[in-house]
Amino acid sequence: MHAIGLDLGTSGIRLALVDPDGERVYSAARDLPESETDGDGIAEQDPAQWWTLVRELLREAAEHLKGEPVAIAVDGTSATLLFLDADGRPVRPAMMYNDARATDMTAILAGVAPSGSAVHSPSSSAAKLLWVRRHESLSGVRRVLHQADWIAGRLRGRFDLMDENNALKLGYDALWQGWPDWLEDILTTDANLLPEVVSPGTNLGPISPEMAQHLGLNPASRVIAGTTDSIAGFLASGVEDDRTGVTSLGSTMVIKQLSPEPVYAPELGIYSHHLFGQWLVGGASNSGGAVLRQHFDDATLEHLSTQLDPETDTGLDYLPLPRRGERFPVSDPELEPRLTPRPEDDARFLQGLFEGIARIERDGYQRLTELGAPRVERVITLGGGAANPTWTRIRERILEIPVMTADNDDAAHGAARLARIGMGLEAFSPSR
Repeated sequence: MHAIGLDLGTSGIRLALVDPDGERVYSAARDLPESETDGDGIAEQDPAQWWTLVRELLREAAEHLKGEPVAIAVDGTSATLLFLDADGRPVRPAMMYNDARATDMTAILAGVAPSGSAVHSPSSSAAKLLWVRRHESLSGVRRVLHQADWIAGRLRGRFDLMDENNALKLGYDALWQGWPDWLEDILTTDANLLPEVVSPGTNLGPISPEMAQHLGLNPASRVIAGTTDSIAGFLASGVEDDRTGVTSLGSTMVIKQLSPEPVYAPELGIYSHHLFGQWLVGGASNSGGAVLRQHFDDATLEHLSTQLDPETDTGLDYLPLPRRGERFPVSDPELEPRLTPRPEDDARFLQGLFEGIARIERDGYQRLTELGAPRVERVITLGGGAANPTWTRIRERILEIPVMTADNDDAAHGAARLARIGMGLEAFSPSR
């Protein structure tokens, strides 16, 4: 059976089609317009735009399937929340993952939710739900779902299920595996908006007959419960042991690793996602590629990187943050970037930035170890920064462990892998 992974990202939607052996045979992508934003923390998109592009991508993929059934899984940006009517139609624009207008809801959540819950942020799904409840209205709303769950619901023709990874920022208790009493208490009669929660990779059943005909897919095709975009990226890496860390070097730096026990430090943005009998733990620094691009374009970065001596430390004690504030491995909204003194030699300055980001990465893994995660013995890298061998060598020197590039870091491929695991076509076998 073939599998399709759909990755709903910030700026676009990507599709990966893999064959019965797990090899990619087709890829496609569509760009999304930027979110509607303003200075008050608003970030919204029209879900109809997502669905239009998903339909286009699936119809194109169907031409490569030649009538064979396929398993489909969707990943989406974490905490992107939709408010739906009885027929699954959005009643307002989707509140995106980075919509942070619900600042007045954090005090309410602080008074009722445990400190280990993932809701203590104005951008959490729970804060968004409470904000709409207070400042707009839930009249006509019959269900709340996240981005990935809604697309899966469109395929199934039902909007009654949410995957566990996406549910975490709505208040779902991954340890107890249920909606907590405190959430139902503050929602009162609106608690019926919360759907049933299932594990990522759960076989949700067949695509609806009408949708199969509409998209040109075999009606025996199955829909598999999805996950968040960052977890799909982790699955794409192929890592299955708890001694390998996975670092994503994009605009920001995200580190993740498997752990036999959950780790929680919400003040640092550290949460644990349940994943196939293990826990996926991690945190995200504000440092990363965005800092580099404040000083150099891609061509200059590539050119200067060839002039560096990765074996010799510059001695520059930089803290490369794009602006004031850090969240992990330390939490300090007032922490200032430290980028001086700047040498006249741009190559030396760049190396100082590389070293500073690597020290944040090292401290991040050390922090996870201090909190109970296994000590990592190697690191796999995802994202644009993985393609820079000089930076990789600098990171190896500072982390003092091997650093390698992932064979695959495409979240759409990770979602396709999740679909295969859900259908029993591939095993996920965590090991020490």
